Amino acid sequence: MATPAPRRNWLSKELVLRTAVTLADESGTGVPSMRKLGDRLGIEAMSLYHHFRNKDLILDGMLDLVFAEIELPPDDMDWRAAMRARAVSMRDALIRHPWAISLMDSRTNPGPATLRHHNAVIGCLRSGGFSIAGAAHALSVLDGYIYGFTLQQLSVPFTSASGLEDVAGSILEQLPREEFPHLAEMILDRAMKPGYAYTEEFDVGLDLILDGLRRQRETW
Repeated sequence: MATPAPRRNWLSKELVLRTAVTLADESGTGVPSMRKLGDRLGIEAMSLYHHFRNKDLILDGMLDLVFAEIELPPDDMDWRAAMRARAVSMRDALIRHPWAISLMDSRTNPGPATLRHHNAVIGCLRSGGFSIAGAAHALSVLDGYIYGFTLQQLSVPFTSASGLEDVAGSILEQLPREEFPHLAEMILDRAMKPGYAYTEEFDVGLDLILDGLRRQRETW
C-alpha cells in the first residue's frame, strides 16, 4: 500500500491566531514569541512567516478575535439597552483575555471584526439620537469605564464573595477603627455583608453613566 502523501497547507491563519490567543490567555502576557507559538503548533517558527510578515500582524489578528467575541448592538434594540449589553459583553471578553485590555485601542491596523464592532456601536448611538460628537463622547466614556473597572477587577486579591470576606476580615482585624471609622464601616456594612458581590458595582456605575449620557444627549 502506498504511503499517504503528507497534508499540505493545513496551517491556516485562523489556527495560528487562535493558538496565539490560547497561549496569551495561559500566560496573561500578550503575544507569545514565534518560537513558543511554533512549538505549540508543532512547526518551525520560520513557517509562521508564510502567513504573517511580523508579530504585529499576529497581534492585530489576536485582538480582532477578541473583538469578535463582543456582542454587537442589534438593529432593533434601544441604544441604552444595547450599550449596556455591549458593556457587559466587553467586560466578559476582557476578563477571559486579560492581556488584551491594554491593547484594545492601540493598534493601527484593525481587523474586520474590530471595524465592524466600532461601526455598529457608533451606528447604534447615532440611531439613538446622538450627534456624531455625542457618539464620540459616549464611546470614549463607556470604554474608559469598562477598561478601568475590568483592570480593577483583575487586580483585586480575590475572585469570589468568600475570598472578599477573607481579605476584608483580615484588614479589619488589623485596623484601628477609631482612627479609620469610615473605612471600618465600609468593610463591615458592605464588603462583609452576606450576599455582597464586588462585580455588582460595575452595573451601578454603568447605569449612572448611561443615565448621564441620556441627559446630555440633546445638548451634544
